[in-house]
Amino acid sequence: MEARWQHLLDAGARSDRLRHVEALPARAGERVPWPAWADPDVVAALARSTGGLPWRHQVETAESVWAGRSTVLAAGTASGKSLAFQLPVLTTLRRTAQQAPGGRGATALYLSPTKALAADQEQRLRGLGLGDAPGPVSSTYDGDTPPEVRRWVRQHAALVLTNVDMLHRSVLPGHEHWASFLRRLRYVVVDELHTYRGVFGCHASAVLRRLRRVAARYGADPVFVLASATVSEPATTARRLTGVPVHAVTADTSQRPAVSVALWEPPQRPPAPGEPAGKVPERRTATAESADLLADLVLDGVRTLAFVRSRAGAESVAAGARRRLAEVDEDLPSRVRAYRGGYLPEDRRALEEALRSGRVLGMATTNALELGVDVAGLDAVLVAGWPGTRASFWQQVGRAGRRGEPALGVFVARDDPLDTFLVHHPEALFGAGVEASVLDPDNAYVLAPHLAAAAQELPLTEADLDAFSPAAREVVDLLVARGLLRRRATGWYWTRRERACDLTDLRGAGGSVRIVEAGTGRVLGTVERTSADAQVHRGAVHLHQGRTYLVDELDLEESVAVVHPEPDPGFTTHARSTSDVRVLRVGAQRRYGPLTVCSGVVEVGSRVTGFLRRRTGTGQVLGEEGLDLPLRTLRTRAVWWTLDADAAEAVLGDATRLPGALHAAEHASIGLLPLLATCDRWDLGGLSTPLHPDTGLPTVFVHDAVPGGAGFADRGHERVADWLGATRDAVRACRCSDGCPACVQSPKCGNGNEPLDKAGALAVLELLVGALGAHRDPSTAAASVA
Repeated sequence: MEARWQHLLDAGARSDRLRHVEALPARAGERVPWPAWADPDVVAALARSTGGLPWRHQVETAESVWAGRSTVLAAGTASGKSLAFQLPVLTTLRRTAQQAPGGRGATALYLSPTKALAADQEQRLRGLGLGDAPGPVSSTYDGDTPPEVRRWVRQHAALVLTNVDMLHRSVLPGHEHWASFLRRLRYVVVDELHTYRGVFGCHASAVLRRLRRVAARYGADPVFVLASATVSEPATTARRLTGVPVHAVTADTSQRPAVSVALWEPPQRPPAPGEPAGKVPERRTATAESADLLADLVLDGVRTLAFVRSRAGAESVAAGARRRLAEVDEDLPSRVRAYRGGYLPEDRRALEEALRSGRVLGMATTNALELGVDVAGLDAVLVAGWPGTRASFWQQVGRAGRRGEPALGVFVARDDPLDTFLVHHPEALFGAGVEASVLDPDNAYVLAPHLAAAAQELPLTEADLDAFSPAAREVVDLLVARGLLRRRATGWYWTRRERACDLTDLRGAGGSVRIVEAGTGRVLGTVERTSADAQVHRGAVHLHQGRTYLVDELDLEESVAVVHPEPDPGFTTHARSTSDVRVLRVGAQRRYGPLTVCSGVVEVGSRVTGFLRRRTGTGQVLGEEGLDLPLRTLRTRAVWWTLDADAAEAVLGDATRLPGALHAAEHASIGLLPLLATCDRWDLGGLSTPLHPDTGLPTVFVHDAVPGGAGFADRGHERVADWLGATRDAVRACRCSDGCPACVQSPKCGNGNEPLDKAGALAVLELLVGALGAHRDPSTAAASVA
């Protein structure tokens, strides 16, 4: 029988938007017997949830964990990864509880990247029907847990479901209250391994090293169990995160339905009145296109999730779909809802149940439903705009097809260089594995506060430093020089009265700024302090839950932005800024004829100098206003390339074109780097200049946008030929004449996308790619993008 969504992929009114369809074949799966050592009650409970025997990869993982080896399971979405760790963990907890009547048996930690996922896991555990006696007793422990419940968890729970944030701020600083639990700690489960990347992954790796150190103080050496549907080099990634050798299970032997994955490019919008003749119009937004697709699928009775990049976007897609459905039947709009962060837990659970039961057929969501929250029975998934990495893309598409029937995934491209490249180069998506997780446990900016926190928990020793990182000794010396640590015969000690764990925020950099409504004092939300200057400066337009506000004042000392409602201001605002980059240390340098590629440490100075007001709809500039905001400095890692001046002038024919050509090449290369590194373009920054004081040459910098760096720029340096080759291809393939958001314009440009020279950028990129090809060392050549 033909799938209900098949007509979307057939020739029809919108077939011109369909760029490619990849057919992923069904897989039968391979089942094996349950292990002989498994607890019979646990086997019976898990068999009820699986409907029979386990998959071979589940048993292989469980056997490895049971044998006492730290193990990572890398298998697809909906492949039953939870069972693989539940089987040995629950068996151990029940057996040891039976052996310690009236006492406490073995304990285990389950760590998830989100509170929602931890709550979902606990619900699954309770759904097994094992009861609380003789064990296990499981409980979530997060920021919402009341004090009296926290005391009970510390004293009685065998399986605690929490996150690294709670380890950092509560469990480890107060480890003496957890002595009974830590003394018996047998397992640490780390779910959704691929989310621990970049700076957050660096923080998590330091927290897990602190956990191992404190557990050892109580005589425990836990086995780590890690899982992810989408992670490259799982054993290496897991070892970097945990600091221990990890065995990898990578063969996915679960049953999988056939999936059709479509690459969809929205059409160009009609020219606006007054637009210059010959200008290529911008494309219809991915948000509007996804709203129409969601409505069509709901009309066909297809249970669908639409993943959208922002909370406002999720609300917009749901609202657009409801409007379309209301034109057909006034009862249909109730079948579509939005789901995002910020909802109350009871509302979130109600929405999940409505989707599972079929009362809601279509749901527009942020990545809040990307991870392993149990939403089964989906027929289709829409991905509105590239989610940043192939790992996230396959996590999202993998939510479809969970009933064993053919499923549909549709990637709807935004007007963006990377999105445009992918819909026209399907081999870069389907011919490549997921990106390697970029994680640097030696990041000194991350290490410093965690070494301070570790010293407050237990005095640091020389052996501890070796366990943290080779860079730890240098960082400790710096902390001593600053008076935060004091050296004694038995180790290094924390010197302050305040809590060392408060020195850092695992999820951000520098705290946040509250957005407060004037008159009511209501807190609407927060924005990271590092981006407040550009997003909530005086006069900025701010959107919240579909309502528009204007910012009256930004008080950086009090970390508050005061706003008032402005239903229809008629304009949008765009911050303008200046920046400069100083090279502090060159770590690597390679010469390719007229091209030199470097990586190292830089200091980025930036200041928001003002903002433009643009008329809503047309983008016409209505005016510019200056701002007096402080200079921000960021010490981070960068990749940069320089060109011999005569070579650059030769390909351009006119030296005055160089600023625009380099600027456009910089924007395009930032847009394409996420193809190779596990990052988003918003994780990056850049600078281009026809004459840089530190290099004395035309130079383009691309840098990590976080203190200390996150490894993204270094990945660009490692695979520079693939990176710049893909950038060249994307610019060359774009049909616009002078540059557009799909090739060289950037949504975050501090100079208002001026000057830009698309033709010049293409000429420079051709020169770079040619130089890399002509002078490349075959022994060190990186694999192609595909």
